[in-house]
This record gives sequence, structure tokens and C-alpha cells, in this order.
Amino acid sequence: MPLLEVNDLQVEFRTHDAAVRAVNGVNFTLEEGETLGIVGESGSGKSQSVLAMLGLLASNGRASGRAMYRGENLIGMTNRAMNRIRGNRLSMIFQDPMSSLNPYLTIERQMTEVLELHKNVTRREAKRRAISLLEAVRIPEAAHRIGQYPHELSGGMRQRVMIAMALLCEPEVLFADEPTTALDVTVQAQILQLLRNLQHDFGTSIVLITHDLGVVAGLCEKVMVMYGGRVMEQCDANTLFAQPSHPYTVGLLRALPRLDHDGGELTGIPGNPPNMAHPPAGCPFHERCADASDECAVDAPALKAIGPGWLRACHRPVHLIKKEASHV
Repeated sequence: MPLLEVNDLQVEFRTHDAAVRAVNGVNFTLEEGETLGIVGESGSGKSQSVLAMLGLLASNGRASGRAMYRGENLIGMTNRAMNRIRGNRLSMIFQDPMSSLNPYLTIERQMTEVLELHKNVTRREAKRRAISLLEAVRIPEAAHRIGQYPHELSGGMRQRVMIAMALLCEPEVLFADEPTTALDVTVQAQILQLLRNLQHDFGTSIVLITHDLGVVAGLCEKVMVMYGGRVMEQCDANTLFAQPSHPYTVGLLRALPRLDHDGGELTGIPGNPPNMAHPPAGCPFHERCADASDECAVDAPALKAIGPGWLRACHRPVHLIKKEASHV
């Protein structure tokens, strides 16, 4: 039985004059100790999918569907029940550590509060545990740093503090929303290695939200590609990089810088992501797809299996996509 099983997840935001469907029918499973990467451009529905599962949507957001964790449906769970799980068995690393950490509280207070609430330990024991986690995420002089405020730390250190906070209660599932955004490449590599080490040490399952396929290649076993609130392709990471089967996936891979290619401009995907307040008919990617047919403009393709554990949503024959992907 999967540790986390999501079926037909829908997220909608209502305004005074419109309803915006941010997530439309997402399905996936997560096994113990596994890492799933959710990739796509900004606005594809990656973060909202996870926020819906953790009960952290904005006040005008509504979620439906099922997200089964240990036999409990996270969607529609009461605040009291969610507070028992969130931060304890399910944790999240938010995208911007500066805005996620409280500027008025020391690192010590922000970390010890989590343990006092969920593990019912004394302040002294909570501080000892917090210092131990700061050392585990390679923060130097952790016993001193724990008494500082967020603004006194560098961006890389604040991100490490966020990771340590998320791991305080040794969660079974860690959701990481762009954990390396705005970090230089050296610190980014350190953070990714840290996540690998912590997963090995704690056996934590990870859901990694990112727009960077390079990050996915270094950390994830499975990948789910999202666009316009829908899943475009879903398979294991090795298959995705070797044989991408959706035009959008091919476009993302072509936009990556490659060491084995000569210099020159990167190949971007023309156009812009759809406005989800007024979504296009048919396939959400058809307006930017060079190979879209008339069918694509009127009929949204269903997500269908094209191999073991391999799903894609596209009208174009698989063999044509694979032929083009061979030039990525």
C-alpha cells in the first residue's frame, strides 16, 4: 500500500467574478523512501497541489478529491486533525525561507516550539534536539547560531534552517517547494546532497516541487510533469530523460543547458503559460505546441498509459514524439 495516494485532486479559487481551476485531476502515488519530482513552469499547479493536501490553501481556495495518507483523507480534514499531522508526520520546506521564518523570533524559539507542540518535550530537550538538527544540516557553530534571528543568517543558512525545522519530528513525507531557488550553484549542490543524505538517514519520502529538471535528475526516482493544472507526463526519471513522450517535456529538456552541446542560444518554448481564469479549450499546451492538430484545440487528451508506470496526455502518436526527442 502506498504511503501517499492522490486521486482526482482538484483545486479551485473563487473570486467575485470568476472561478480559477488551478489543479485539474492530479493522480500519483508515493512509496516509503521514494522521491517524486513535480516539474513545470510557474502557474502549472505544482505548489497548489501540495498546499491543498496540507490544508494551506488561501481562504478562497477549495480542494476536492482524495489524498490518502495512512488510511486518512487529507482533503477536507478538520483543522484539529490536520494540526496533529502537519509539521509532525508531514512537513514542508517553503520556497522563500526569509518570508517563511518569523523575523521577530529567534531560530531557537521557532524550532523548539515544533517539538514542544508535537513531541511534548521540555524546552531544554527541544533545544538540544534543535541544535543536533542544525549540525546535521551542516550549520557551523550551531549552538551559537540557534540564538540568532533570521536576518542574521545568509540565504543558504536560512534554507538549511527551514530544512532542519521540517525534519525536527522525523516526518514520513517531506514536501520541498523549490528548496534551491535563489541560491548559487554551489549552495544548491550542497542542499541537494543534504536532502539525499537526510533521506538516507531518516528514510523520509520526498515530494520535490521544482521548475528545474537538472535538480530532478540528481534527486528523484519518479517525475510528474504538469502544465495548466494538468499532468502531461508521468514516469520514472530515467525514462523521462531518455525517452520523453510529450511535446511539453521535450520543450523543457531542450531549454536546459547541455555540456555535450556546442555553444549557442538555448531553445525556449514560445509563448506563455495559459491564463487559468480563462483556460483554452482542448489541450492546455496546444497554443504553444508546434505540432498541435485541430483535435488538440477542441479535445483535451486523457492521461493514458503508454508503458509500465508511464502515462502521458497527448493526441500525437508516441513514435513521432520519441523520434523528435532523440534530438534533445
